[in-house]
Amino acid sequence: MSYIFVLFLLSLALACDARVLLENSNNEGFIGVNGAHFELNGSPFLFNGFNSYWLMHAAAEPSERYKVTEVLQEASSSGLSVCRTWAFSDGGDRALQISPGIYDERVFQGLDFVISEAKKYGVRLILSFVNNYNNFGGKAQYAQWARNVGAQINGEDDFYTHSMIKDYYKNHIKKVVTRFNTITGMTYKDDSTIMAWELMNEPRNQADYSGNTVNVWVQEMASFVKSLDNRHLLEIGMEGFYGDSIPDRKSVNPGYQVGTDFISNHLIKEIDFATIHAYTDQWLSGQNDDAQMAFMQRWMTSHWQDAKNILRKPLVLAEFGKSSKDPGFSQNARDTFMSTIYRNIYSFAKDGGTMGGSLIWQLMAQGMENYDDGYCIVLAQNPSSAGIITGQSHAMTALAHLVQA
Repeated sequence: MSYIFVLFLLSLALACDARVLLENSNNEGFIGVNGAHFELNGSPFLFNGFNSYWLMHAAAEPSERYKVTEVLQEASSSGLSVCRTWAFSDGGDRALQISPGIYDERVFQGLDFVISEAKKYGVRLILSFVNNYNNFGGKAQYAQWARNVGAQINGEDDFYTHSMIKDYYKNHIKKVVTRFNTITGMTYKDDSTIMAWELMNEPRNQADYSGNTVNVWVQEMASFVKSLDNRHLLEIGMEGFYGDSIPDRKSVNPGYQVGTDFISNHLIKEIDFATIHAYTDQWLSGQNDDAQMAFMQRWMTSHWQDAKNILRKPLVLAEFGKSSKDPGFSQNARDTFMSTIYRNIYSFAKDGGTMGGSLIWQLMAQGMENYDDGYCIVLAQNPSSAGIITGQSHAMTALAHLVQA
């Protein structure tokens, strides 16, 4: 099935003029939103993209910057046009923010390099401001910083409500958005290489499963970001779990809630597009591939319908993958999974728009085994996956031109 789909995608790619593809990848305009569709200079923008969270972390060490260049160059050659990565590292190894308001210029120059290389290879960036998890600091580090100066902190979910922590976070947002890039000579907020800002990687809140607390936080922080920069798009970073606003929708969740509400959180007007993540091998651990794919179909269809009919905003599948660390893993199973997801993305994008693209988790450079979380794909070492990814990239770009026509 996967190879047939690759041939189908490549046949679509042949219908798209190579010159137009090159112009699209190098276009300097800001990506915007028109209703439920992404646009670039007045034309439809559909994309195939990827995650590489580690780019700044690697680029902070000049001797490792070749890894950033390698991945962006290979991604661009495969038609991948959007990359999501971290614009945070709070405390710990190669910290960007050493302590509240104190930054390591060396690490910031690493992020400068990431943006300049992305510009060089025609790759747009989605930059995330903070992590829900402890990796690279996250909301737990912010809570600890507040404790360190005597604040009464009940737990890391005070990140969403405590005034001191919120001020720390806002200061970080401002520092990143207004950063002057030492390589490009541009302020981040003026650089169209950045497609969008992301408030948090996978926000969750165990203190309030309804989604209401996160809703208030998103409204406050989204308004703050837009007060600094109203040219770039903004998204939340959500996985897509449903909350209390439409109780029936909670049956689509994988058996639990995480304190967010896909509907109410994304209805906030300052949020420009919706995101979902999907890790069926984690969420439905122990279930077979058919059961996991059946869930995936329901998950994607439900959110696509809600983005189209309720939110009326573009939707992005911002993280998905299949782990090599799962029992019974095979490359063929991963390729089949990717092909099926890509086929659905293409179908949803073709059928009335709304679905704007997807971001595979995740691409690595060669020799980065110590970073591998099981989802790592090195394009040069995975020709079958690389072929599927390239085919999807060309198909989505071709579809954008078909929609325009």
